[in-house]
Amino acid sequence: MKIERTIDRDSKQKLYVQIYSIIKEKIENGEWPSGTQIPTEDELCKTYDVSKVTVREAIQELAREGYLKRQQGKGTFVLYSVSHLGLVMRTRLTDVMYGEGVTTRKELLEKRSIEPSEDIKNVLLTENEVFYARYKSSVDSDYPVMEEVYIPLVTLLSINDEDILYRPFFDVIEEKGTKKISKVTQTIEMVKLKEDVAHQLQMKEGTHALCVNRIFFSSDGSPIAFSRGIIGGMKKVYMELKRLK
Repeated sequence: MKIERTIDRDSKQKLYVQIYSIIKEKIENGEWPSGTQIPTEDELCKTYDVSKVTVREAIQELAREGYLKRQQGKGTFVLYSVSHLGLVMRTRLTDVMYGEGVTTRKELLEKRSIEPSEDIKNVLLTENEVFYARYKSSVDSDYPVMEEVYIPLVTLLSINDEDILYRPFFDVIEEKGTKKISKVTQTIEMVKLKEDVAHQLQMKEGTHALCVNRIFFSSDGSPIAFSRGIIGGMKKVYMELKRLK
């Protein structure tokens, strides 16, 4: 039976920090998954017997770090279940999934400015048009990959086909974006291929595949890009983590 965390009033840790930790833990352990509307400030105040100022400080900090998104008149929602472990991971999708030294071939399928969907608006915290690119790639003649990238136009100076096809996405943002990347969060989940993606990957609709979602953040905590990769035929994940110095 799960034991609900409570506030420790004898602790030297400030109350808003304790509320921050409780909410963050619920997000990271999947209790409050992406898209979930969290309890209202009044409900949290009642649950943990703290003031609204305390709850508001915790929520503001979690929103600044990219865990939560406040929507006027609607409430506060979880963006993505991300983990801040004091570790840094590789940011190139092929390195993350397969390790170094692989050969990647890419085919650009689409590139244009679009009106983002609601979920992309919530991730990138923008109501404006974004740059969108979709391409298919394969790694050493195996594991077909469909990747989509979304970048707010205000953070992008220029990007061409060669950038997309022949350069790592991370490097393109670093060189041509108006902000530098300071943090990348990542989630990996199993999904079933929809008809259009299955057709592009030459796989059967409904086949299980790995989905890798990544959000790129600047030093001020604002999201500056989002990518989604669908990897078909993969049954294990390679990942290398290095401790931050």
